[in-house]
Amino acid sequence: MERLAFVCSCEDTMAPDLGVIGRGCPGVEIRGAEQLCRAQLDRFQAALADERPITVACTQESAVFSQEAEGRAIDFVNIREAAGWAREGAAASPKMAALLAAAAVPMPATKLVALKSEGVCLVLGRDASALEAARQLMATLDITVLLTGEEPVEPGRENPFPVLRGRARAATGWLGGFEVVVDGFSAPAPSSRTALSWGTGRDGAKSACDIILDLSGRPPLFSAHETREGYLRAEPSDPLAVMRAVFAASGLVGSFDKPRFVDFEPALCAHSRNKRVGCSRCLDVCPTGAITAAKDAVSIAAEICAGCGACAAVCPTGAAQYALPPAQAVAGRVRAALTAFRAAGGEHPVLLLHAGHGDALIDALARHGDGLPARVIPLRVNEEAQIDLSILASALAWGAAGLRVLAPGRRGHGLEGALRNIDTLNAIAEGLGLGSRAAMIETDDPFTMAEALEATLPLRADWQPDAGLALGAPREVALRALRALHATTGGAAMVPLPALAGFGAAQVATDGCTLCLACTMVCPTGAFRANPDTPELSFLEDACVQCGLCVATCPEKVISLEPRLNFAPQASQPQVVKAEEPAACTRCGKLFGTRASVARVKDKLRASGHWMFSSPERLAVLDLCEDCRAVVATTGGMDPYAGPERPNTTTTEDYLRRR
Repeated sequence: MERLAFVCSCEDTMAPDLGVIGRGCPGVEIRGAEQLCRAQLDRFQAALADERPITVACTQESAVFSQEAEGRAIDFVNIREAAGWAREGAAASPKMAALLAAAAVPMPATKLVALKSEGVCLVLGRDASALEAARQLMATLDITVLLTGEEPVEPGRENPFPVLRGRARAATGWLGGFEVVVDGFSAPAPSSRTALSWGTGRDGAKSACDIILDLSGRPPLFSAHETREGYLRAEPSDPLAVMRAVFAASGLVGSFDKPRFVDFEPALCAHSRNKRVGCSRCLDVCPTGAITAAKDAVSIAAEICAGCGACAAVCPTGAAQYALPPAQAVAGRVRAALTAFRAAGGEHPVLLLHAGHGDALIDALARHGDGLPARVIPLRVNEEAQIDLSILASALAWGAAGLRVLAPGRRGHGLEGALRNIDTLNAIAEGLGLGSRAAMIETDDPFTMAEALEATLPLRADWQPDAGLALGAPREVALRALRALHATTGGAAMVPLPALAGFGAAQVATDGCTLCLACTMVCPTGAFRANPDTPELSFLEDACVQCGLCVATCPEKVISLEPRLNFAPQASQPQVVKAEEPAACTRCGKLFGTRASVARVKDKLRASGHWMFSSPERLAVLDLCEDCRAVVATTGGMDPYAGPERPNTTTTEDYLRRR
């Protein structure tokens, strides 16, 4: 169904070219206005009778339009601060088309995780401020106060809630399901007079609660504690911070829904096999402790996950995929924006990916500076840390001359993964002769951001943009985009990559390989494969995620990893690594093992002089399959328990006789 889009010049403070925008957005009816939210609101009201989807190129007055729409879904997009309010605003119509096209791409619904709190609150404190906070909360929450005992606290006239002593050593859980381990736990003496006096403490006590209000002034109980639902912390010396924490705690009763930020498929996880650890990329970058090692895969606690998306950005197999929105949906918006920009006559676009932090900087630059360059297309994502290689690689293949990720000046949680993906993309781009194309701008200053974006303007996208869609898992999307980029730009057929890039080869020193095929049994992606009909090991490079399970498992230690991206056709086809002639049983002809391995075992036993294989007849048993060996051992007079001939026992009488 054709879409209807209203493009308002905001009282002629910008000059959108409706014809240019229309060329960039085929299938969309573009209607102009000068004051759509006030004098020309009737145009919008009349359009509501139309069943077509509606996009309004204004976010400032979205409340006005939503009220008029009376529950009907309307898409809003900012073309004013992002495009029109700029020194190059007159040339920004292709960018306006790009922003409208991106906003029209639907986003999938987000799954939710249910949290339930009964209002049981544990207040951790060191002085009377904790008791005062507890008194303010006692009307709405079930309160228990745990004081450290390091400062004297005068007992109250009455005890409306338990007051105990102890130091919280560790805590696990989330809103509605915390467990706190307490050392030095004790109760006060009822006869406490000027200050609470405590009994003998014990270590290892446990307390279950729904909410933790930490006013102890001690180090936080959780990493990235500000993201842990239900854990509220304030310095007891800061009354305003304490009051904010108390106010927040008072509302944490009932049922709550939080987004399920990450979809996880354990069967694809390459963490471990047979107690051998391989990939730990997500464990290394998760700032909240939401990811823990399980048996063969990791486990992601959706109740703890704060949604930074770092795990999905570095997962090489696609076991962890970001869901708010998925990388495929983000890539869809990127493709729509770049396609519309090019169709509207724009050239050499630079893509600026940003989260909520970027909105304020873009607005400030538009209001107090020169605004964004006409070639810079800003696209909003949920978190900067969620940006994986598939998004970056696809944008480059679709014709982006440059890529910039805008992040706060104080580096946030989990950005290591996005930085790693930027490094990987730059390594590939340089291998293709394109030079460095991606970077992260870490700043809180709009003018510093502007300077960094101005530096991207010399970049040119002189290659033919790819027209493919972003279909499949992120790894498949990234690999397809990179191959399309290689096909149109040329460049090296083999590009070395930084460690942990997720692409590469597993090199096998074939002289030491015994074809035990242990690597094939632990490889989570099927990169190493066995031939069921003959002793043969093959390797599919496109499937290798550099998890290292084969290296950790190989008993001969002859496998090593080489991070690289191989554009040769052979990388997408299994290549035989080693093959040997099978050994045939000399009695029944059954194939078992390899001739080389049987010969090696014979040589070792012959050299060791072991009594059990001291004769050619006994060594010949090794040429038999497992069934025939049992037959020969039982019918051929071979006693597997027999040992070498033992000497006669020498007695005391023998010694005396020799004397």
